Amino acid sequence: MQLLSVNLGRPHSADYTSIEFTGIDKRPVTRSVAVAAPGPKGTAGSGVAGDAVCDLRHHGGDDQAVYAFAREDLDDWEKALGRELPNGVFGENLTTLGLDVNSALIGERWRIGRDVILEITSPRIPCRTFAGWLGESGWMKRFTQAAAPGAYLRVVEPGEIRAGDPVEIVHRPDHEVTVSFLFRAETTERTLLPRVLAAGSSLHPEALEKAREYVAKYGAHPEV
Repeated sequence: MQLLSVNLGRPHSADYTSIEFTGIDKRPVTRSVAVAAPGPKGTAGSGVAGDAVCDLRHHGGDDQAVYAFAREDLDDWEKALGRELPNGVFGENLTTLGLDVNSALIGERWRIGRDVILEITSPRIPCRTFAGWLGESGWMKRFTQAAAPGAYLRVVEPGEIRAGDPVEIVHRPDHEVTVSFLFRAETTERTLLPRVLAAGSSLHPEALEKAREYVAKYGAHPEV
């Protein structure tokens, strides 16, 4: 398991965003890059130094500090879409190799390189900017149906990373809530939301609130 590339985005204007600029166009860099907790959502952007997060209402902050996507999943989309998809094109900071990102558990921790430790918090939910950037018809629906969204991570231990660094799973919690499971619970299979609570405080706070609100309204064992 390794870090295939570290990808950084610069602000550029686009007519498909709800604000003037977006940093979704991320490109690989060959140098070492510092990674650290950026601060609370709404006031801070990316946890990866040099990476632009323009829409602070919906992106960035400590619980969405880093976004990871597997090269294997990009390869699958290349075949499905019939086009080249370079590392970083999905807006991911980290393109991984040999790591099943979507089967990672919420609260799972990865060591990257010598010092950096990251913790899985949530899946990526597709948005208008993502769809507009790729320019694929019906993209949000296709991406949602695939349920392979990649993962957001928080920074537990800061440090520097670079392409080629090894990735090691150093903690795997004892519950069923994978990235894909949480994604389905938040999108197409909301009856799964009560089971999401098993991931506890490792969840992104917004996902935790959503699950609690669902249980309060429908109970812990809603009818399918």
